[in-house]
Amino acid sequence: MEFGWKMVLGSLIGFFGASFGSVGGVGGGGIFVPMLTLIIGFDPKSSTAISKCMITGAAISTVYYNLKLKHPTLDMPVIDYDLALLIQPMLMLGISIGVIFNVIFPDWLVTVLLIILFLGTSTKAFLKGVETWKKETIIKREAEKRLEQTSEEPEYAPLSTGPGAAADVKPHSDEAPSLMKNIYWKEFGLLTFVWLAFLAIQITKNYAPTCSTWYWVLNFLQIPVSVGVTMYEALGLMNGKRVLSSKGNEQTTLKFHQLCIYCFFGVTAGLVGGLLGLGGGFIMGPLFLELGIPPQVSSATATFAMMFSASMSVVEYYLLNRFPVPYGGVGISNMIHKMEQHEYMGFENLCKYDA
Repeated sequence: MEFGWKMVLGSLIGFFGASFGSVGGVGGGGIFVPMLTLIIGFDPKSSTAISKCMITGAAISTVYYNLKLKHPTLDMPVIDYDLALLIQPMLMLGISIGVIFNVIFPDWLVTVLLIILFLGTSTKAFLKGVETWKKETIIKREAEKRLEQTSEEPEYAPLSTGPGAAADVKPHSDEAPSLMKNIYWKEFGLLTFVWLAFLAIQITKNYAPTCSTWYWVLNFLQIPVSVGVTMYEALGLMNGKRVLSSKGNEQTTLKFHQLCIYCFFGVTAGLVGGLLGLGGGFIMGPLFLELGIPPQVSSATATFAMMFSASMSVVEYYLLNRFPVPYGGVGISNMIHKMEQHEYMGFENLCKYDA
């Protein structure tokens, strides 16, 4: 692989992809994978593995910055640790399933799924943008009409005075919060426990013969780890013992079916992320907003959860010997060449997989 315009263009796209992905909390995989496949020239599966490395690096740097920030309106961190504790274990479980599917699925199917996903998400985002633009236009026109219809000066309420006036106004502090105080260590410890448990399982599984009884036992051990931690958080949210603090005064007790739906979306985000090399934020972001989480908190929390899941997928791909990544020309061209040569392009046998 030689240095040239492809690497320069790919680096620029990667830089802006990481920037926009960090701001929106979507990881940037939707930009990284097409860039690595169409411009740099890696095959879809190699692009998936490299994309996860890029997402991990961007997520770690973003989380380090976010750990020092406060909620936009409340006196709490910008990361909602309870929300992360609800989603992250399911996200990790989905990642493991997605990586297995990435091994089994042929290159052409991974490419087709990427195209379908990008078309669907981009279309939905475009329609949502148009809808938002129309609403903002209507609101702006109504505001202009109200200004034209009234010529009266707006009434201003007099400021309260007296000895108790200062008590009604909370002083704004520009002092940056301490990093150590801005971390909820109990929740952070549980999230780290899930990550370390998955890491231990993946490393141990690497020494077991593929598709052996011990191999599948270790695989299924991931389920009680992830479900157990998620159920701990879910039961607390159902009973009112734990709350999503970032919602402020809009607290509501979550129902069982709601928690099941959120966990399902967490697994789905992880599965798609592990299979296609995406961060999963394109699912978690809208889900968090639907919960009533402020956009800044939604972005920061999604990136925080992705830091754990993306780094674990990198470990899994490494154990599958996906690194160093072979370079063999443009991925789509390779698939066309295989079709012309009538080479096998079907599903791989997981039990006979040899990276």
